[in-house]
Amino acid sequence: MSIDIDTARKVAHLARIRVAEDDLPKLAEQLSGILTFMEQLNEVDVEGIEPMTSVTPMRLKRRVDEVTDGSYPEKILANAPDAREGFFAVPKVVE
Repeated sequence: MSIDIDTARKVAHLARIRVAEDDLPKLAEQLSGILTFMEQLNEVDVEGIEPMTSVTPMRLKRRVDEVTDGSYPEKILANAPDAREGFFAVPKVVE
């Protein structure tokens, strides 16, 4: 699929990217290259192949899902601009 300069201009506008007029031909060429690659990927037969999240087989470490206070609330609240009674204090936003 080939992208023309008008389409590249419209894509840049929709993406809110300012592209100079003399850079539009290069952008159109690059977008065309991306679409060509995507067309090549669509031709690959993936029947029977499981989706994966990584190129190497990995298993995430599991931990017990339990609620804790973090074991060091004083250190956490030390970074707060305003802390009261062990909690972050924030300005009132609803009256």
